[in-house]
Order: sequence, then C-alpha cells, then structure tokens
Amino acid sequence: MKKLFIVFSFIIATASVANAQSGLGIRVGANLSNVEGDLQNEDLFENKLGFHAGLTYNIPIVGEFFSVQPELLYSNKGYKNSDEEYTIPLINDTYRREGKTNMNYLDLPILAKIKAGPIYFEAGPQASYLLSVNNETELYRNDELQSSSTSQVDRDDMKKFEIGYAAGIGLATTTGFSIGVRYNGSFNDFGDFNPEDFEEGEIGSDLSNARNSVFMLTLGYNFGR
Repeated sequence: MKKLFIVFSFIIATASVANAQSGLGIRVGANLSNVEGDLQNEDLFENKLGFHAGLTYNIPIVGEFFSVQPELLYSNKGYKNSDEEYTIPLINDTYRREGKTNMNYLDLPILAKIKAGPIYFEAGPQASYLLSVNNETELYRNDELQSSSTSQVDRDDMKKFEIGYAAGIGLATTTGFSIGVRYNGSFNDFGDFNPEDFEEGEIGSDLSNARNSVFMLTLGYNFGR
C-alpha cells in the first residue's frame, strides 16, 4: 500500500514542477461490481452496488487535447451471492438469506485522456492493493429482517496486489466538473487458495478463477480549472 502512495506522490511532485497548469481534483461515485473468469457456476454471483472516492491529478501534455491523469481511489468492489429461499410447510413461513462480499481496494489508475470538446476518452493501466474483505449476511422471515451479521475474511486467502486496466468516456465542463462511466478489469485472479479445499458447487471452488469486474458511474471536480 505504501508503494502506491509513493508512486502517486512522486507523479504529483514531478508534474507540479514541470507544468504549472496541472490540476488537483476529487472523484466520487457508484460501483456496480461482480466477478468474471472461468467460473463453474455463474449463477452463484450477482451484481453488487458499491462506491469509490479519492484524488485525481491531471497533467496536460498537448494543451486541452491530450493529458495524463493518475488517480488514487478507495474502491468498494465484490459481489452479491444469489439469494437462498426456503419455506417451512407446517408453519408456512418463508425464509430468505441474502449475502454479499465486500472487497475494499486502494486503486491507482494512470490514464491517458483525449478531449474532443466537452467529451473525453480515457484508458490506461491500474494497480490495486487489497485493504480488507468482509461478508455481510441478512436473514428474512416473510420479508421481515430477522438478523444481520458482518464477518471479516482473512486476507491471507486473497492476493494483496492486482494488476488491471481502466477505460471510460465522459463529459467535462469548463468549470471543472465532469461526469463519466468507466470500466475496471483485472489481469489476475484475486483468490490465493486451493480450489480442492472446497466441494464442487461451493463458492470457494469458483473463486480460484475469479477476477474483479467493475462498472463505475463517476463525478469529478478539478480545482485547477
């Protein structure tokens, strides 16, 4: 994690000396995340809502047309488990279990941006560091919440670093505000465990081949404008 901070700080310091027009900014928005890869049973995983927030730093290369923008973002990723529902015949009560896994990352994308009027296009590599993982579970009876719990997951079963990519499109105003959509993908699996430790059909047997997949709706503001 310290390496990501050092890299981001070095880029900002270098750009500030080289170009007085560089601009610090902020970014915040929503994530729609899931897993992809060679999964045995994709029906076990559903889209999960999350969020992201952090800092951006735009470095103009060719005027307003082309720039490089490193970012340092806290990003909540993961997936939702498919619901489990069953009915007890004698009392006719229906129980439903809902669960999701939250994987919290520190992302460092370094994006090349091309601006055509108010429209911008962006793409580049991304390094991520896993901060924490937890499972949330809720139990309902006849659609009424009965209990909820959150349990931490040992990061030793997960890969701490992830290398991926990001690409997106958006609209930017002359006042510094922007709105866009972005996709984050990963080149490596996030699991670091033996799938043989799980029985066939269990979620763990699929996660050994799973990669993060995230769609982002993001709002930004550049203070340098």
